[in-house]
Amino acid sequence: MKILKILYFVTLMYINSHVYANDDSSIDLEQAKKIVNNLCIACHGIDGNSSIPANPNLSAQHAGYITKQLMQFKNGERENAVMKGMVASLSEEDMVNLGFYFEQQKQKLLTASSNGKNSLGEKIYRAGVASKNIPACASCHGPAGHGIPDLYPRLNSQHADYTVSQLNAFRLEKRMNDNAMMMRTIAQKLTEKEMSAVADYIQGLR
Repeated sequence: MKILKILYFVTLMYINSHVYANDDSSIDLEQAKKIVNNLCIACHGIDGNSSIPANPNLSAQHAGYITKQLMQFKNGERENAVMKGMVASLSEEDMVNLGFYFEQQKQKLLTASSNGKNSLGEKIYRAGVASKNIPACASCHGPAGHGIPDLYPRLNSQHADYTVSQLNAFRLEKRMNDNAMMMRTIAQKLTEKEMSAVADYIQGLR
């Protein structure tokens, strides 16, 4: 599949130019916790487990992925008015610290509402949609949704509402920080029903 070849190429490029590796001894988790208490707690919780389905869970997310998103909110590569204001005063060091802080938080596992075994959501996640040339979500995010540090994000137990909102943002090109337009290409081929089904399945992944 053409998309899978692109995924492989982008993965190799990322591995060869990874820029988010840090010496753990330089990470200040106490400083990160202070920032979380001041900026992040209302939307994401003190431990990154959001009680608001529209906001993403950050607990156990890959540190480098979180840092990258924060940097892109700040430089405008990823647009969000709320997050742009939140990161305005953060330094690069702060964003690295926050990535490591949330990665170390214990994830609260969620359940799917209806898309369990043999569901439409499972079929899309594990096999894609061959008739539309859509690859399996598992090919990048893993069979259990744990992602590939720090290239592809952890998805398991992510709120379905948030996942649907991001798929729609990619579909409408309101979010364009995906490598080689991978997520935009995929989302533009999914129906609303398919998005909801796979998002619900992801919510129940362990």
